[in-house]
Amino acid sequence: MLYENRPCRLDFVIFEVSEICFSHLSNVCFLLPWEQWSEVQQMINGTPVYMYQDCSVLSEGDTDHWLRTNWIYRGDAASRIYVELKFTVRDCKSFKGEVVTCKETFNLYYMESEQDVGIQFRRPMFIKLNTVAADRSFTNRDIESGAMQLNTEVCPIGKLSRRGFYLAFQNSGACVAMVSVRVYYKTCPEAVRGLARFPETLAGLEGLTEVPGVCVEYAAEETGSPPKMHCSTDGEWLVPMGRCLCAVGFEEVDGSCVGEYADSGCRPWERFQGAGDQSICKHKVRVGE
Repeated sequence: MLYENRPCRLDFVIFEVSEICFSHLSNVCFLLPWEQWSEVQQMINGTPVYMYQDCSVLSEGDTDHWLRTNWIYRGDAASRIYVELKFTVRDCKSFKGEVVTCKETFNLYYMESEQDVGIQFRRPMFIKLNTVAADRSFTNRDIESGAMQLNTEVCPIGKLSRRGFYLAFQNSGACVAMVSVRVYYKTCPEAVRGLARFPETLAGLEGLTEVPGVCVEYAAEETGSPPKMHCSTDGEWLVPMGRCLCAVGFEEVDGSCVGEYADSGCRPWERFQGAGDQSICKHKVRVGE
C-alpha cells in the first residue's frame, strides 16, 4: 500500500531518495498527495532520485494543488521544531511563450491536532508558515544534463502545544519537486565540563535554559560555586559557571578524577572521605583496576 496512513515521530525524514521515509525510530511515513502531485523519479547530478512533483504552469484550470503529510506525533518533545526542505523549482523563463501562469515559489502550512484525523483534509484549519522561494532554479538544459541543484530551506515552527501536527505544501502555479522533508528538534547534547556532567537538554523557545551539573565520581562542588551551564535555542552549551574539584588524593585526567593506591587496605572511599593512613600505600594502582 503506497500511501499508508500512520503517525510519524521526531526526528525523522518523511521521504528521501527512496519511495518510503525512514527514521531512527523505525517509523515508516508516507505523504498523502492531492490534486496533481505525483511521485516521479528524476536524475540529479547523475543519481536517480524519487520525489513528489507538481508542474501546472501549462494548465488553464485550477492550479491550487496540495500535498499533506501524515500526522506527526510530538508528545512531550520540544515545543519548537524545525522543517528542512530540499526541493527543485523550474525557471519560469525556460518555458518561453507557452506558459499560462508561472511562479517560482510555493507555500508551507501546518496544523496542530490532538489525534490523527486520517485522510480528512481540513484545508481552512492549516496555518501558513512560510512562502518558500528557490535560490537556484533549473532549465531544460539542466534536465538534459541531469545537473539540477537542490535548494535547502529550514523553517522553524514555535510554540506547539498539542500532541501532534501535520505539514502541507501548497503549489499555485510553480513547477516544483519536493525531494526531501526532514522534521527535527534541537537539544544540547550530554556533556562533561569542569568535572560536572550535564544531561541532554531540550533547547527552549527563547533565551537560555539554566541546567545544573552533577559532579563526576570522586569529585565535589567547589565551595559556593555549584556547576551550571546554559542551553541555547540553537542547541549549544553556553555560559559555564562553577565547577567541581577532585577529592584529596585524586587528580583530573580527561574529565574524570583518578586516584593512586597500593593494596586493598587503601580503599578509594576512605581516601575520598579523608580517612585512612596514606603511608600504607606503597604501590601505585589506578582506581578501578
